[in-house]
Amino acid sequence: MAAPEGGRGRILRLQRYSLQDGPGLRTTVFLKGCPLACAWCHNPESQAPEPEALKGEAQCLRCGSCDTVPPGADQAEACPTGAFQWVGRDVTVAELVAEVLRDRPFFEQSGGGVTFSGGEPLMQAPFVAAALAALRAEGASTALDTCGFGPWADLEAVAKDSDLVLYDLKLIDAARHLGATGVPSGPILENLARLGRVHPAIWIRVPLIPGLNDDDANLEATARIAADTPGVRRVDLLPYHATGLAKAARLGRETTAPFQAPSAEALDRAAAPFRALGLNVHLGGRP
Repeated sequence: MAAPEGGRGRILRLQRYSLQDGPGLRTTVFLKGCPLACAWCHNPESQAPEPEALKGEAQCLRCGSCDTVPPGADQAEACPTGAFQWVGRDVTVAELVAEVLRDRPFFEQSGGGVTFSGGEPLMQAPFVAAALAALRAEGASTALDTCGFGPWADLEAVAKDSDLVLYDLKLIDAARHLGATGVPSGPILENLARLGRVHPAIWIRVPLIPGLNDDDANLEATARIAADTPGVRRVDLLPYHATGLAKAARLGRETTAPFQAPSAEALDRAAAPFRALGLNVHLGGRP
C-alpha cells in the first residue's frame, strides 16, 4: 500500500477492553490493509488499505443519491442522511501512543497491554515498529497479531518490540492456502520457523472454518508445526462467526459465505491433535 505521508500510519479503529487479543485487558489497534482476501474475514473493512465508506442501512432512505455519483466520487458527500461512515484514519506514532496510553490503568490492573492487529500490521511495518518501540519505552506490554505474510525483515522488526506474537495459521497445504486466501502458505511457514528461533512467546491462532480447514489432515499438520516450533506457548482455536457478513454488505460486497459456526463438539474434536502433542490449547482465544 502507499504509506500515509509524513511517517503516519493508517488505522481502522481502536478496540478497548479486549479480552481475546492477548493476556489481560487490552487495547487493540486495528490497522488498514491486508494482503490476504479471506472470505470468512470478520473485519472485511480492514482489507483495503484505503479509507472506505460503510453504509448504515438504518439511516438509508433508499433515495438513490449515492447511485448517481460518478466513479471515484464521494458517496458520503452525496448522501442527504449521513448514512455513510468513513473508516480508516491517519495518525502519527505520537498521536497513537498518547491515545492508547489513556488505558494504562486498565493494563496495569489486569496484566494487559496493547495489541496491533489488522488487517495486517506487516503492511505498515515501519509505523508499527516505531509505535511498538515507543510503547515499550513507556512500560506498556505489547503484542503483535499477524498472518505472517510479508518480508522476514519486516516481521523481525515488529516482533523485536512485541512481548507476545499472535501468529495465524489457516491452512498448511500450499495450494489450499492459495485458493482460500489468495496467497501461498510457504512464506508464512518460513517466517514462523525463523520467528520461533528468536522469539520466546508465540501463540498460534487457528480460525476454525468448518468445511475449509477443519479436516484431520490440516489440523494434524498444523499441530505438528506448532509442536515443532520453539517459542510456541499455546494454541488458540477460534471458531468462525458470521459478524463480518453484515459489514461486507455495508461495503457493498458479496455477503454469501458457505460457512457455519462449528459446534462445541466439533471445536473439542479439533483440539484433539494439538492436545495429543502436549500443546496448551484454548478454545475461543480467551485466557
